[in-house]
Amino acid sequence: MSLSSSAAQLIQSAAFAATCSRWRHRCLQRWVGALFLACCGHLQAADPSPAGLTIGTYTGKRLTLLAIDDYALPLRGSLCLYLSKPKVRAEPVLTPSRDNPQATDGVATHFYGTVLQEGGKFRMWYYGVGWAGVPNDKDLDTTKLKEGPVCYAESVDGLHWTKPNLGQVVHGGGSNNNAIALPDTETQGTFVLRDDLDPDPTRRYKMVYENRHVSTQFMSVRTATSADGITWKPGPNSPINAGLEPSSFYQHGGLFFINAQYTRAASEGGHRAGRQGYVWVSTDFNTWMQEGGESFLLPEPADPNERGLDRAGLQVHLGVGAFSQGNVLVGLYSQWNAQPRPGDRFGRGTTTGDFGLVVSTDGQHFREPVKGHVYLSRNASPAAVIPGVRHQQILQQSGNGILNVGDETRIYHGRWVNAEKLEDYYAEIGLATLPRDRWGALGLFPRATEGAVWTAPVTLGRAGASLTLNAEGVRGMSVEIADPQFRLLPGFSGERSGVIRADGLDCPVTWSQGGLDSLAGQTVRFRIRLKRNQLVEPRLFALYLTSN
Repeated sequence: MSLSSSAAQLIQSAAFAATCSRWRHRCLQRWVGALFLACCGHLQAADPSPAGLTIGTYTGKRLTLLAIDDYALPLRGSLCLYLSKPKVRAEPVLTPSRDNPQATDGVATHFYGTVLQEGGKFRMWYYGVGWAGVPNDKDLDTTKLKEGPVCYAESVDGLHWTKPNLGQVVHGGGSNNNAIALPDTETQGTFVLRDDLDPDPTRRYKMVYENRHVSTQFMSVRTATSADGITWKPGPNSPINAGLEPSSFYQHGGLFFINAQYTRAASEGGHRAGRQGYVWVSTDFNTWMQEGGESFLLPEPADPNERGLDRAGLQVHLGVGAFSQGNVLVGLYSQWNAQPRPGDRFGRGTTTGDFGLVVSTDGQHFREPVKGHVYLSRNASPAAVIPGVRHQQILQQSGNGILNVGDETRIYHGRWVNAEKLEDYYAEIGLATLPRDRWGALGLFPRATEGAVWTAPVTLGRAGASLTLNAEGVRGMSVEIADPQFRLLPGFSGERSGVIRADGLDCPVTWSQGGLDSLAGQTVRFRIRLKRNQLVEPRLFALYLTSN
């Protein structure tokens, strides 16, 4: 195993430090040793007995270990994944305001957007599409679509939405609309975070939105901040000097991430590339790294001549719409099945899109639990179409639209009618749901009678922790505890294993000795045993470790 160049340089520095005092030498040895382990892929907590729970490099009061995450649950026997099927609400939650000539979303409501739940209500930011002029039968061929501005909506239940009159943007002879004023004439995706850790209340809400750079004419991003989410102060134009179309904006591991489609990326050998997912990073939201990194890529055609945005085939539309739960992120990407035609590189009326499922532990690198799996089909969540319109359906990014609401996971997403004719252009916002965190489950092989799964090493907090399972059909089954080297602990295995006494979203695991307090500060692994019973197939969706 080879060291990175930075680790090698530090080891050389350690040799020089041998001439220093013994105390200084020992400190440097420990520092170099820790960096050596990190460079070799061995993750250790800085504090051997942290106040919170630690997995990998993440420390917090609660850890979520999802069945679809093979980093959190790396070893399993006689078990396989059973991915869930989201339940789709047939009715859209938001549609264009076609009866309001002053509305900026009179043609389409696109969800390259955000939904937040706060203060007893739901808030949505999305982007609307309208006509640049007032269309009629005579000028449809000359009237063009106007993308943007950003729009805002509110709801009590997240199902029925209203569009408040903000009075900020004049359109169609008046400002009776829900558009938000930003200094760019063409805007698209809008992604919002509420950042309660920022000491400046005027920066409580942070936005990344897509805009067209005036000087270069390529699509890029711009930032903005707000005290209330309604009136925004724009940041610098094009803080990232690259052509990118964002799909989500999130915080993870102390960093801000923009997940996006890099429109000027190159594939292997420097050849043209199709749509793929990348990330850009900032430590403070003010200054962004100009270098981006790969986030989620699909295989490119072997023939370089078949690669590119205007070539047929499966591509990643706009990157990943990601939802962070502290130590793990779940996301969806649009499986863009590009079908361009002569003279039409986009594929109007022919290109389609479905949703694929991905997961990440570091905020940058995403992977599919089941490669190529269509998690939510466009046919399962279709947009309304006027009979006779020639079209294909595209599911757009879920953006910042995945959130847990009580016992439910909600997936707000865009449903786009890719119509052949411009006058038939339409998009609405839909909703799909799952029982909380039940993206997929581990279950027994069809002919297996029992199986087991190991967790990654977890360091328990100083106050100990409690373990609950999100599972069905596991009542009466057991959980064992071992050290990081898989050696079972006598007090927490065999006859003293933890017992699961209920099914549901939060199934407590109880221990004969009362709990896990005696293991406080220790690093352990859990082994969950599943057995077939006659009533229902056992399914394990997630484990939750909560610090006491």
